[in-house]
Amino acid sequence: MPDDEVVTPAAGSDDHDDSGLELARLIARSLKGARAAGRNSPARRGQRRRRTDAQVSGAHPDDRDPQLLDLTVGRLVADHGWETDLAVHGVFGRWAEIVGDEVAAHCLPESFTEGKLVVRTDSTAWATQLTLLAGTVVRRLNEELGDGTVRVIDVMGPHGPSWTKGKFTVKGRGPRDTYG
Repeated sequence: MPDDEVVTPAAGSDDHDDSGLELARLIARSLKGARAAGRNSPARRGQRRRRTDAQVSGAHPDDRDPQLLDLTVGRLVADHGWETDLAVHGVFGRWAEIVGDEVAAHCLPESFTEGKLVVRTDSTAWATQLTLLAGTVVRRLNEELGDGTVRVIDVMGPHGPSWTKGKFTVKGRGPRDTYG
């Protein structure tokens, strides 16, 4: 006898038992039909799907909403601790108005690392002059950046010319002349 057929006992027959095989088949068919009908419903196998906080949207703005660019960049800078670096590089852009036009014409900042500002001059005379002005420049930079940001200025003289031309070089000290 196939499983699809429902066996109903004849009326008045005493051999039918409701707890028997027919009742088990009837329950199995009804569960199979309910499961097929409820595959796409939220209540599946007696469990209700819960929305997580990442899926819920509310009336107030949150991180998933479009953000203004300055707020997003500001959060990025704060998260990575780049405030001091950005302030120092802002000073590099305003170097002429901080130290004056005459000094800025002959001295340029090269790098800033852990409170040490490296400044390159175009002659040894300006390197000496900037060394004498270092205390004043440090004070002025700390007024712009915050107290204690710049602790020392390392003044570098001009770069000497390169004598290497082409692919081949000769090891040695090179010419013994001084520049600057």
